[in-house]
Amino acid sequence: MKKLGFIGTGNMGGALILAASKSETEKELLLSDILSEKAEALAEKTGGKVVDNVTVAKEADFIFLGVKPQMLADTMKEISPVLKERESRFVLVSMLAAFTCERVNENAGGDYPVIRIMPNTPVSVGEGMILYAPNEKVTDEEVEFFLKAFEKAGRFSPLAEKLIDAGASVAGCGPAFVDLFVEALADGGVACGLPRAKAMEYAAQMVCGAAKLILESQKHPGQLKDEVCSPGGTTIQGVRALEKGGFRSSVAEAVIAAYEKNFEL
Repeated sequence: MKKLGFIGTGNMGGALILAASKSETEKELLLSDILSEKAEALAEKTGGKVVDNVTVAKEADFIFLGVKPQMLADTMKEISPVLKERESRFVLVSMLAAFTCERVNENAGGDYPVIRIMPNTPVSVGEGMILYAPNEKVTDEEVEFFLKAFEKAGRFSPLAEKLIDAGASVAGCGPAFVDLFVEALADGGVACGLPRAKAMEYAAQMVCGAAKLILESQKHPGQLKDEVCSPGGTTIQGVRALEKGGFRSSVAEAVIAAYEKNFEL
């Protein structure tokens, strides 16, 4: 039985823990967080065991680093001596923005197997987009187990590590951009007379369905847009208004701004 240990059980770590708990793979969940009540609440939901960072470092086969980037140095100062003394094999799984596998190992003080992942918040409802890049120390069997253990989290995509930051700027930051879009759509609906709850429901389900249509039809979004825009119709007038406001340029600039922020971390 593999042990999955989580150092940090915040929003993202917690979502992955919930996904792992639904997998049929044989595993034990070890949960550690500076706020013990978070770990305890998740343990009740998932059947996990609340431990401390050192125990995770000693026992886990997969050690998930779910701390903020600015907290990594202190975390590694605590667990790196334990990692050096281990005789059994382990894999570090990093969710840290802007931290390459090499940089994780520099902080860990060793040359360890590392899987760098960039999940997003829809993982919590099983519709996540998880980008992953293992270093050369990780075996195919370890990658296979990782994917199986988190299959309930959503869609996985292997990606060259040099592209992880770019991918995360779309898939990781994107939910916030979509949330703004949904809120704006609902505001427009309310301005037209819809009750707030109905406007929000319609906007959210529309985004969900439109995204599924792109993935399943494999049509270009531009083609799907054209299929909705009848000549002289209502939708093309809405598209015209969005273009007048620089909608596509604003979205692209948001992704680029998020990407460039990685180099400051």
